[in-house]
Amino acid sequence: MKTKIWHYARSILIPVIIWAAVWMIMKWSIDYSTLNLPPLSPSGSTFPIVWTILYILMWISYWMVLDKWLTDKKFNILYYVQLWVNALWSIFFFVLKWRLFSFAWILILDVLVLLLLIQLYKKNKTAWLLQIPYMIWILFASYLTIAVYVLN
Repeated sequence: MKTKIWHYARSILIPVIIWAAVWMIMKWSIDYSTLNLPPLSPSGSTFPIVWTILYILMWISYWMVLDKWLTDKKFNILYYVQLWVNALWSIFFFVLKWRLFSFAWILILDVLVLLLLIQLYKKNKTAWLLQIPYMIWILFASYLTIAVYVLN
C-alpha cells in the first residue's frame, strides 16, 4: 500500500516540480506576443488553459495504468523522458531563443509521445484515448515552432 501511495504521489509531484522549475526559469523570457506568428496561432492566454487540461489528462491516464499496475520500467522511463523533453523545449524556445533547434527538439517529443501512445494503447484503451489531445497539441506546436522560426 505504501508503495502504491508513493507511485501516485510521484506521478503528480514530478510533473508539477518540473513545470514549476521551468516556469521560474522562463517566465521573464516569454516573447510570444512580440513574434511574427503564423496562421492559426492561438493567443498567449490559450496556452496555460490548454496545458492545464493536457496535464490533467496525462495524470489521469498515467493513474489508470498505474492503478492496474500496468506500468513497467520501460513505460515509466518513456513517460518521464517525454516530460523532460517537453519541459526543455520551453527553455530552448523561450529562454535561449533557439528556434530551429527547438523544432528539431519538438520532433523528438513527437516521436516520444507517439511511442507513449503505442504503449498506452497496449495497456489501456481509455488511457490511450485521453492522450490523443496531447499528441494533437504537440503536432500543432511543431507547426507553430517551425513557422515561428521561418517568420522570424
